Amino acid sequence: MSNILHKIGFKSSSTDKVYKALTTLDGLKGWWTINTQGQPDKFGGVIPFRFTLKDEEGGFDMKVRELKPGTRVLWEVIEGPPEWVGTTISWDLRQESDWAILMFKHADWKEEVEFMHHCSTKWATFLLSLKAYVETDSGSPNPNDFKLDAWE
Repeated sequence: MSNILHKIGFKSSSTDKVYKALTTLDGLKGWWTINTQGQPDKFGGVIPFRFTLKDEEGGFDMKVRELKPGTRVLWEVIEGPPEWVGTTISWDLRQESDWAILMFKHADWKEEVEFMHHCSTKWATFLLSLKAYVETDSGSPNPNDFKLDAWE
């Protein structure tokens, strides 16, 4: 199994704003994709995320597996691209002085396919969108995100 790992810091005296950006519809729509629905703040809730890709729509559904206010969010991919189904996405938060630190992991990829390389870079761009959203209230969610290649 392979994982995508990223670490990012937010200039913030608390992890609360980052946690809210991960567990509210307004937060998720503010940095990841404007086409987000569901129950991101409820254990067992399902969150359908949809993305505009060229002239079509793609996406996936996440099930909320863990919520620890200010410290951890865990999702399981239950619907979407075959490479994603069964993987988990964890968001672990901690405070270091004036910085909220996020340790991100998209875990349990069955193999390192080309799509995983794309997703690793794409996660990085969305994490920078999350940083901008938390620090300035203005992210770059899909469809206004940074495009990487012909897949988008």
